[in-house]
Amino acid sequence: MHNGPLRPPGALPEREFLSTCIRCGKCSQSCPYGAIRIAGLLDGIEIMGTPIIRPRRTPCYLCMKCPPVCPSGALKRSLQKKEDVTMGIAVIDTKTCLAWQGTICRSCYDDCPILNEAITMDDKLQPVVHKNKCTGCGICENVCPADPAAIVVQTGEKA
Repeated sequence: MHNGPLRPPGALPEREFLSTCIRCGKCSQSCPYGAIRIAGLLDGIEIMGTPIIRPRRTPCYLCMKCPPVCPSGALKRSLQKKEDVTMGIAVIDTKTCLAWQGTICRSCYDDCPILNEAITMDDKLQPVVHKNKCTGCGICENVCPADPAAIVVQTGEKA
């Protein structure tokens, strides 16, 4: 479960983001994958009108087209490389992860855009997330065959 909304790449810390974002929707319009959606009333009045990503539906593919179009600075324009993104951290539920339960599964590992760095496979072929490399893009959550996903992005500052 997310502990807050997943924001686009380059987003300022949540409190600062909410006070800086002018809710113009340009980041959403720039996203070629339709990953960035605008929060509605059901998402909460305090975040209504701001950009959010629901990775189980459509993850962020780290194309980096959104930071340059943000007119308010709520998304850092200087962010250009996908390796520098810190949207959150993927967390594996080892009780529901197929690989951790003995089934061969490499979905999160194979599709991770920071290949063999953010997610690696241990000697038992079980995925391991490396917090210092994970971007929090949600691709792993999107491709996880478990239902609900056994790997989810937790938002907030990296530990």
